[in-house]
Amino acid sequence: MSLFETTIRKMNHSEKELSILEKIHKSKNSIKQRDLAKIAGLSLGMTNTILKRLVEKGLITIKKVNNRNIVYAVSPQGIEEISARSYKFFKRTIKNVVVYKEAIDEVVKGAKEKGFNNIFLVGKSDLDFIVEHMCGKNQMRYGCGEIQLSTNQDDFYIFSESIERNSGNAIKERNRYYLKDIILEPFSKLS
Repeated sequence: MSLFETTIRKMNHSEKELSILEKIHKSKNSIKQRDLAKIAGLSLGMTNTILKRLVEKGLITIKKVNNRNIVYAVSPQGIEEISARSYKFFKRTIKNVVVYKEAIDEVVKGAKEKGFNNIFLVGKSDLDFIVEHMCGKNQMRYGCGEIQLSTNQDDFYIFSESIERNSGNAIKERNRYYLKDIILEPFSKLS
């Protein structure tokens, strides 16, 4: 397993724990393990494992009401953990936005320096607002969506992070960029 896959797995695992903690905290009535599994998108077995881990860490308490019903409650330590993890997630998100903004700005400036006038973002992207902002900042025309690729010498294409490199398009390499390269760049430096 690559460093990227290991890191993503750890982040997803931590996010699932946080999701379960938050759902227990927000539920006004007792919530069933099966409902937690469905909300978090996990199997019942994985949800059970996470709940046990949260109990071991002192983040939740479990009270057995009868043979069929269990009540989960977030402990004061669990509420602190929700707050701390949410803050870390927010901080990491802001840091990533800054990194992506700087990298996309370099791509847009580079396209302008090469003589391109139009930038098209191909595909749906979580970074579309950054691409659009950087185009405006650098006085480039911006378009997005499912765009028909052309051979117009003024057009530069940025492919969304959901589009794989070499996915059958025939546009020359000099007038395209893949957002996935920005997202994976920190991991490629570590391996």
